[in-house]
Amino acid sequence: MRVFDGQFPRELEDEAIYIIREVAAQFEKPAILFSGGKDSITLVRLAQKAFYPGKIPFPLLHIDTGHNFPETIAFRDQLVEELGLELIVKYVQDSIDQQKVQEESGKYASRNALQTVTLLDAIEELKFDACLGGARRDEEKARAKERIFSVRDDFGQWDAKRQRPELFDMLNGRINVGENVRVFPISNWTEIDVWNYIREEKLQIPSIYYAHEREIFERDGLIWPDSPFINKSENEEVYKKVVRFRTVGDMTCTAAVESVADHIDTVIDEILSATISERGARIDDKRSEAAMEKRKNNGYF
Repeated sequence: MRVFDGQFPRELEDEAIYIIREVAAQFEKPAILFSGGKDSITLVRLAQKAFYPGKIPFPLLHIDTGHNFPETIAFRDQLVEELGLELIVKYVQDSIDQQKVQEESGKYASRNALQTVTLLDAIEELKFDACLGGARRDEEKARAKERIFSVRDDFGQWDAKRQRPELFDMLNGRINVGENVRVFPISNWTEIDVWNYIREEKLQIPSIYYAHEREIFERDGLIWPDSPFINKSENEEVYKKVVRFRTVGDMTCTAAVESVADHIDTVIDEILSATISERGARIDDKRSEAAMEKRKNNGYF
């Protein structure tokens, strides 16, 4: 077991770069799933290193719920422009308009789960045979069941019991017609590994990861960002508070944490002393004990 010593273990970077290069070697048309969060930003840096001095040969694919944090979208567009990357955006609103999914209603309405249909449609339309994602095994227990090369059937679905064994560094990219693979190059990283990598690589990340004053309201013991996308009740009072976001997702399912950590060093210190997990602020994971696994079975990230 690795012991945290405040330094990023460079063997993790080497492993991730090897995996990304294997994707380029074994698949015809890969893409990087990009959310604008810290893990997908890390993935982009690793891909840069994997193919330097050439450009990243994969497009970025963003499934846009329409309910994203504006800071994240602004950061995404700036990063794409600076690095000269190809960005493909597919919209959940289009899936709603096409009546492929139905908008949720009620107090906890969210578009987060609706992304699955939009993603699977994009994979089929654009003929992607591999999608690289920034998921890590320490995020949530369903993630721990993933292989680095995680095969999805011709319906885009995932079955934990039918995953292939991964022996040493032998990554098997052979798939049948219609199947595709989700690839997780930073699967063996932890949240702290990601933050230490961001610090050592001096990566820019969306400002909402750092403490800032924001209009919020409280619900179920959590701090929610005020947003027209969230269905508030009349007694949920909006006020200003200094907070930050530990994970970035759809605004309707991502809670903030009270914080004064406005620098990466203080963010890392805060995470090391935290008593809740990173995804403890993701409301979508609280819908049921197996919420993440059910979404993954249907084709979620």
